[in-house]
Amino acid sequence: MTGFDQLRLEGVSRRFGTADALSGLDLTIERGEFIALLGPSGCGKSTALNCLAGLLPLTAGAIWQDDQRIDTLPPEKRGFGMVFQNYALFPHLTVRDNIAFGLRMRHLPKDDVRRRTTEAIETVQLTEHASKLPGQLSGGQQQRVAIARATVLEPSLVLMDEPLSNLDAKLRLEMRTEIRRLHQSLGLTTVYVTHDQEEALSMADRLVVMRQGKVQQIGTPEEVHTKPSTWHVADFMGYRNLLPLKASQMNGDQVTVDLGGTAIRGSAQGAVAPGDDVIAAVRPEDVKLADQGVKGLIEVVEYQGRERAVEVVLDDDVRLHVRTERRVEAGEQVALTVTPGRLLVYPS
Repeated sequence: MTGFDQLRLEGVSRRFGTADALSGLDLTIERGEFIALLGPSGCGKSTALNCLAGLLPLTAGAIWQDDQRIDTLPPEKRGFGMVFQNYALFPHLTVRDNIAFGLRMRHLPKDDVRRRTTEAIETVQLTEHASKLPGQLSGGQQQRVAIARATVLEPSLVLMDEPLSNLDAKLRLEMRTEIRRLHQSLGLTTVYVTHDQEEALSMADRLVVMRQGKVQQIGTPEEVHTKPSTWHVADFMGYRNLLPLKASQMNGDQVTVDLGGTAIRGSAQGAVAPGDDVIAAVRPEDVKLADQGVKGLIEVVEYQGRERAVEVVLDDDVRLHVRTERRVEAGEQVALTVTPGRLLVYPS
């Protein structure tokens, strides 16, 4: 497989009219990495992918593949594979012919085309479907064809733009495992766009969390999950409880806040001083029902299988989201505690 040691995006920006869709993206991708660009709709992640692919010109910055600048090259000269959200298969061609299309366009010998196409079909486990048309396949099978078509060309980089968003929940889980397996077994370098935190956490080596065209945090799944750099990242990464409070005391990086009349200790994530307005962030699973603690009234209970998602209103009208295996009902008075070390406190 042709490849590179490093792919570098340096100050990559893209403007539409007077608006910046992407602003000053700096990112180094190592060979063999699986990078997820993660963020809500309109944050710039697909723009970044399309700039990388050559489908959008840069307004500023440069893209380097080792010592070669490639942002001036057309898409077909970059040697990247791309997997789209809508599969983009030829409806009149069989699975085999869809996968072989790019190889034939390169005028490779027929024996090479046949061998590589057969290997790709076997890799994505579609041997018995090789003669079918896309319309005869399930969504997951069509996405496998799209992945095989992208990887059969042995690209230096595979770009995937929300490839699982059209699939149902069960298929998404299966395809997550499939894509990760292919990434590892074929030795791919992959850049993957998604708005799904769980998808990104389970698949990627590193996450690039974006907001309003700018990078908020780059880190391993564990780093981004446990230590979001800002409360915006925390919000996106599932810290559903974002509480506007005041810092009362400081001890090193430990900060005390008042929650429902109870002093709770958290970890400062930035410059915080006593008396400052802060945003305290904690995941619902780190708020526990207890015998003593912050008092509140259960207002909403959602059954979610083994657990219940519960919304509790505190005496000062602050709302806390809790996950619990306990059987509870709306209208019940409860006490809450926060798992030590799990409350993160950000400058407001």
